[in-house]
Amino acid sequence: MIAQIDQTNEKNARDIQSIQRPAYRIEAELMGFHDIPHLSETIEEIQQSEETFLGYQETYLKGFISYKKEGNVIDIYRLVVDPLQFRQGIARSLVGHLLEQHKEMEFIVSTGSANVPARKLYESFGFREEEIFEVAPGVTCTQFRLVR
Repeated sequence: MIAQIDQTNEKNARDIQSIQRPAYRIEAELMGFHDIPHLSETIEEIQQSEETFLGYQETYLKGFISYKKEGNVIDIYRLVVDPLQFRQGIARSLVGHLLEQHKEMEFIVSTGSANVPARKLYESFGFREEEIFEVAPGVTCTQFRLVR
C-alpha cells in the first residue's frame, strides 16, 4: 500500500502531478497565496527532483510524501493527498510510515500557517512549532520539528 515511487518514470511523474495540482490549489486557497511552486511544476521538474517519494496506492495513487535526508534530519518536502480522498487517513498513514521507517531521525516540515489541517496533523505526531516565516507579503509558513 505504501511504497517508494520512482518519480523519474514519466507515468509516475504524471500521477504525482495529477493529484499534486488540485491538492496545492486547496492549500493556495487556505493561504490566500497562489504562487506555490508545486502548482506549476512540470512533469520534467518532478522527474528531476532529488526527493525520495513514497506513495499510498491501492488501484491508483491516492497520496504521497516526499523528503530529503541530510545527516540525521529528514526534511519533509511534500505531503499530498488526492482531494477526492481527503479525511480517509491517508496523510496520517504516510507520515506514520515515514516516522516508523526512520525512528532514529529528527524531522522538519514547513506548511502554510493557515493550513490548519496540516498543522494539526503534524502536531498530533509530536511535531513542535519552531519558526514562522513570511513567504510573501502577509503570507506565512510555519516550520515544525520532531526530535525523538
